[in-house]
Amino acid sequence: MTSTVPSPVRIGILGGGGIATAHLNAYAAVSDRAKVTAIADVDPEALARREAETGATGYADFKELVKDENVDAIDICLPHHLHTPAILAAAAAGKHILCEKPLCLTPEEAKEVSDAVQEAGVTLMCAHNQLFMPAVAKAKEILDAGTLGEVYEVRTTDSFYNDFDPDSMGWRANAATSGGGELIDTGYHPTYLMLHLAGAVPTSAFAMLSTHRLKFMEGEDSAQVLVRFDSGAVGQMVTSWAYQAAPGTDRFSVVGEKGSLSSDGSTLRVQVRGEEEQVFEHEQVETFAAEIEHFVDCLIAGERPINTEVEGVSVLGVILAAYESSRTGKMADVISL
Repeated sequence: MTSTVPSPVRIGILGGGGIATAHLNAYAAVSDRAKVTAIADVDPEALARREAETGATGYADFKELVKDENVDAIDICLPHHLHTPAILAAAAAGKHILCEKPLCLTPEEAKEVSDAVQEAGVTLMCAHNQLFMPAVAKAKEILDAGTLGEVYEVRTTDSFYNDFDPDSMGWRANAATSGGGELIDTGYHPTYLMLHLAGAVPTSAFAMLSTHRLKFMEGEDSAQVLVRFDSGAVGQMVTSWAYQAAPGTDRFSVVGEKGSLSSDGSTLRVQVRGEEEQVFEHEQVETFAAEIEHFVDCLIAGERPINTEVEGVSVLGVILAAYESSRTGKMADVISL
C-alpha cells in the first residue's frame, strides 16, 4: 500500500511528441480525477503547441518540471535513452511515475531505477497498455483460476508493416538512443504479454534477430524469441516491423495440461479437453485510456498498479537476454536484480 494522492491527480508530462497525444487524450477522459498541469519538451514549437492545447505550464527542461509543486505524478513520454534520467529525477523529487516502454536499457540502469523508486517510496507503473485489452484480462482470469492447469506453452505475436524511412524514423534508427531495434520497441509488447500470461519467472532466452526490409536502421526490424520459465513453461514470441503477420495468426495463445486458449485480440476461444469450446467476444477498448485510468485510480486509492518496476525489469531482462543470445548463438540467462 502506497500513500494516496488527492483527486484530481496533477500530472506533468515529459515529452510532447506523438505518444503524448494518446496520453493527453486519456487524461481528458478522466478529467474528473486527473489534470495535466505541466509539460516539458526541448522543441520550442512542440512545447508551445502543447501549452496551447492543455493550458499547462511549459518547461524546456524536464529536470525543472519535476520540481514543480503543482505536480503529483510524472508521465514519461521521452525517447528510450532518456527514461532512466527522467525516472531518477522524478523519484528524487518525490513524484509518482508512469513510464512508457521500455523501463530502461541496461542491467545497470535497471538496478539504479529500482533502487531510486524504492528508496523514494513512490509508485512507478510501466505503461504496458496491451494488458488492458479485455481479451487479455479474461485470459488471465481463466489462467489464474487454474482452468487450463499447468501452463506448458505461451505464444505471442505483434507484427505490422512499418512505413518508416530514414527521414521519419528519427531517434529510433540509432541503437544508442533506442536501445536496440524493433525488439526493444514494438517487441516489448508481446514480451510483457507473454510474461503476464505465463505467470512465472523467465530464466533464459534464445533469439534469432533479422533485418528483412528496414536496412537503414542500426538494429533489427524483426525478432523471434524462445523463453524458458522457472515453471517449466516455454514462451514463443514473434515480432516485426518488416511484415504483417499472416492471416489467422493468433495475437496470443496458451496451452496447458487441461486445454488451451487463443485470441486475435478481441475474440477469446477457450477449449478445455472433453468440454465444449467457449467463445468470449470483446469490444475493442482504447488501451491507453484504460491504462492511464488504472494509474490514476491506483494513486488515488494508494494501491499497487498491475505492473511496476518489478515487471518492467523482468521484461527488460528477457529482451537483453535475447540480444545476448543473438550475439552468441546460444541460450542466454535472463538478468535478475
